[in-house]
Amino acid sequence: MAPTDGRKVTRMGLDDKISNAAEEAKGKVKEGAGKATDDERLEAEGKVDQAKANIKQAGEDVKDAFK
Repeated sequence: MAPTDGRKVTRMGLDDKISNAAEEAKGKVKEGAGKATDDERLEAEGKVDQAKANIKQAGEDVKDAFK
């Protein structure tokens, strides 16, 4: 599985990106459930999960920039 721009994608990097996307999706679900049930704590947890995933993804992007 090679990217079209010529860069190498390591298996671990791809796994990390998938994991980050899954964590962000989980956060969105939690946030939506919190809004739907008027549960501010669950909504906040969802936002935190999304923020963590975005920070991890930013780190992956930085690593990719130096490959």
